[in-house]
Amino acid sequence: MVDHLIKHINSITPLSAEEESIVVELVREKTLARKQFLHRAGEIAQYSAFVVEGCLRSYAVDRNGFEHILQFAPANWWISDMYSFVKSQPSELNIDALLETKVLLLSRSCQVSIFDRIPKLERYFRILTENALAASNLRTINYLSLPAKVRYEKFCTMYPTLINTISQKSVASYIGITPEFLSKLRGEY
Repeated sequence: MVDHLIKHINSITPLSAEEESIVVELVREKTLARKQFLHRAGEIAQYSAFVVEGCLRSYAVDRNGFEHILQFAPANWWISDMYSFVKSQPSELNIDALLETKVLLLSRSCQVSIFDRIPKLERYFRILTENALAASNLRTINYLSLPAKVRYEKFCTMYPTLINTISQKSVASYIGITPEFLSKLRGEY
């Protein structure tokens, strides 16, 4: 499984064989069953997870019990509650598996160790963080300004492998509409 991560890193920041062995040493493999939590709101996020296969989601639950999905992480994506992970504060988010999912886990202490031992990996994670921030900002703007149909189209473009893999309820939550309205939108295609 680690080969998937090494390939992803090398696509952004090439590693030597010695550096690759350090990465292999510091990540931990885990398989999550469908609906199994990586972590729950209220806990401190212990890991950042690289998805090798399957799909994770991060979401918050409001006082009425409604889920608000913030992110999906299909294969080759990283996911964590970054605030909780970096600051060691209780998380506001749940992260669970929508499908059986294979991940590589990186603890905060191992991440810091990687930065010390392979300084160019700070560049790798900086690029990922910049891309995630830009995508989050764009998603917020889209959510506030675009009609539901366009938000759905953008979802299909961003997550083409998920549209027929995850539940309509999850897709609807992510784009901010009801599952019934999503069904109507899908009927138009």
